[in-house]
Order: sequence, then structure tokens, then C-alpha cells
Amino acid sequence: MRKLVLLGAGYGNMRILLRLLTKELPADIEITLVDRTPFHSLKTEFYALAAGTVSDTEVRVPLPDHSQLKVVGGEIIEIRPDERCVYLADGMQIPYDELVIGLGCQDNYHNVPGAEEYTYSIQTIGKSRETYKKLLGLGGGATVGIIGAGLSGIELASELRESRPDLTIKLFDRSPRILRDFPERLSNYVKKWFDENNVEVVANSNITRVEKDLLHNHEETIQVDAVVWTAGIRPVQLVRNMEVEKDRSGRVILNQHHQVPQYKDVYVVGDCAALPYAPSAQVAEEQAEQIVKILRLVWSDQPLPEKMPEIKLKGFLGSLGKKQGFAYLADRTVTGRIARLLKSGVLWMYKWHNG
Repeated sequence: MRKLVLLGAGYGNMRILLRLLTKELPADIEITLVDRTPFHSLKTEFYALAAGTVSDTEVRVPLPDHSQLKVVGGEIIEIRPDERCVYLADGMQIPYDELVIGLGCQDNYHNVPGAEEYTYSIQTIGKSRETYKKLLGLGGGATVGIIGAGLSGIELASELRESRPDLTIKLFDRSPRILRDFPERLSNYVKKWFDENNVEVVANSNITRVEKDLLHNHEETIQVDAVVWTAGIRPVQLVRNMEVEKDRSGRVILNQHHQVPQYKDVYVVGDCAALPYAPSAQVAEEQAEQIVKILRLVWSDQPLPEKMPEIKLKGFLGSLGKKQGFAYLADRTVTGRIARLLKSGVLWMYKWHNG
């Protein structure tokens, strides 16, 4: 049996499974999926879990059930591409013929003193649960600081406002305006929503230190009761420890076939891959589509294309609570109820296809 091993049940590897586990899967292929949890987590919805507006079950999708798929639960401690083997914390060793690394990311604290020790996270389902417990336990009038006004920070701030109208929420943005790389109309709409719903956006911020119940923004100190960090990501430590070529962010540099150049039986999908796009679920899924095509060619001993098609992204969707939203699709800005319905529809379709 030829062994394909997938590390991580994230968006990229879920798309690979969706495309491979069909009648066209060769009978001599055995797929092993390794993850800490026995389900796929909807990471794009962790903000709602942390804010307390959805339950744990709503951000979980069951893994596929197939005679040629084996699911292994465990903590991966080392990847040895020179041995074609993955090592788990319990001593288990998993050999492979092809390996797809889709282990995702963790918070990037940018060397800010105290950030890792004194802030909460929404990077994993476990950390999102901890964040929910902290926010749930805050008394009325408590102040929550959210560091980073990217999509995650915006959605968390708006969802938390609807969940806890009694809290003071401060959203810290390094830029002069929210979503500065997108049309000003989009920025103005989001900022107006925050103004109308009493969420303070602190523009041009620079968090230089985090202490227990205290933020340092430039020369100013701000009292807080809880801080959630959404100010950037980097690949997980396990991938950063691999002795392969990486970019400045620690992401693995790949060839045109999404393979590690010195180990062409190793593929990297999603947040750990050095790609000319911001990391997202959409990028991981589009990349996965191409990896599946390459794997099928490799398995059938066919030549690989010299050039792969350019990955084309459709845009993004964001929510402002349960009733409003914003979107940037095909260079067009969509705001309001329609954008929120679009996001809900995309999420429903994803669950339907994968669940």
C-alpha cells in the first residue's frame, strides 16, 4: 500500500480528503490523517465561540469515514523528511510515501513583552474556549482590549458587543483606518458600525508592553480587565523547527507544485506555506485543489506540469454581529444585511459539503 499522510485537519487537508475520497481513489492508496482532535474545527468562526454567541458543536465538523482513511489522534513532535517519518508524543511513528503538512499557525506576538503571558487567543478551539470562559466571567463595566483590527479582531469586537453590551470594548489598530488596504467605503462602513455600537477603535496604536490588567500604547497606559490578541500569525513551532528553506515569516518555501524543493514527497498547505497571498481558509482550499491534481499525476506516473495555474481568490466576507456584515468580492464592496447573509450561506454550504 502507498501511504499518504496528512498532518492537521484544517481547511486544506479537509479539501484534499473531499477530493480524494471518491470512487477514483486508487485501491492501493492508504490515507492517514493526524490531528489532536477527532473533528475538523471551523477556525473562521472561533471569534463567535469566544464571544459566546455560538456553541462548541456549531464550530465542529465530523471527519470523513472511508475504508481507505485512518484517523490518528495525537500530538506531533517531529517531522523527519530524510526518514520519511512522522513522530508522535506517545512514541508512535508514522511512515509515509507522500506527506502533506497542514498544521496551521499560532499567534505572532512580535516580541512584545508580556503579550504571550497576559493575553488570550482565538487561534485554536481550545484557546477560544479559554477566552470565552474569561470573557464570560467579567463583571459589568469591565474593559476588554482587542489587539489587532484585522478580520478576526473586527469580528470578535462586533460579536462580543452583541453578546456583552455591558462591557467596554477597545479595538487597537496600528493603521490610521480599519482595513486600510481595501476601499475607503468599506473602512467607513465598519468604523460607523463601531461608532454606533460604542466600540472604541484606537487608530495608529502601537502596543509596546502588556502587563496583567495593563496595556502600554505608545507612552500611554490603559487599564484593562482582559486582552485578546489578534495581531498577526506565524507557522506553528513544529514547522519553524524544520530544516528547510523558509521566508522571513517562517513559512516554508515551495516549488510550483507545492512541494518542498529538497523533499518532493513533502507538500505544505495553508498557513505554513510561503505564498504571495495573506493566509486564509480560501487560500488553503485553492492550494489543496492543486495538490490533489499533483498527487494523482504522481500516483499514475505521469509528468507534472511545468507551470501551475495562478490561484485566483474570490475576495472575503466578514460579519458585524449576527445581522450586519461586509464583503469585498470581485473588486466590489458589499455591506449590510446582504453581506451577512452571504457569509451565513457560504458557511452553511461548507458544512453541507464537508459534514
